[in-house]
Amino acid sequence: MSSKDLEFLGFKHHQAVTIIRQAKIIMVNKGYPYYNNKRIGVVPRHIVEEIIGIPLNQEE
Repeated sequence: MSSKDLEFLGFKHHQAVTIIRQAKIIMVNKGYPYYNNKRIGVVPRHIVEEIIGIPLNQEE
């Protein structure tokens, strides 16, 4: 899931970027050093759901 996906769901640009940044920090803390790169802008959907607290619809 990228910030563009979050913007499509209705989040503002800055909110979407902040959520992606938080998700990357969570992934690094879980032991995935791949996400410790500023060029990576995609994170797993379940991490975003964990941050925002609601399940996202799989159908688009």
